[in-house]
Amino acid sequence: MPESLPPIPVESITSRIFLIRGQKVMLDSDLAELYGVKTERLIQQVNRNSARFPEKFSFRLTHEEFSNLTLQFAR
Repeated sequence: MPESLPPIPVESITSRIFLIRGQKVMLDSDLAELYGVKTERLIQQVNRNSARFPEKFSFRLTHEEFSNLTLQFAR
């Protein structure tokens, strides 16, 4: 039986949640890190299994949204 991993502290999850377009979201890179996979692999799996996810499960940030988010990281 595989070893179970220790639980992820709630703070390390909540600190990765951002409010964009009035919705609480996580970046694909943060989700991939939490799951222990590369971002590209996470995206491949989401695309491959798209029928399992709600229609608006993911979206691309606009250039302006990305810039605003980058500014939040710099603070």
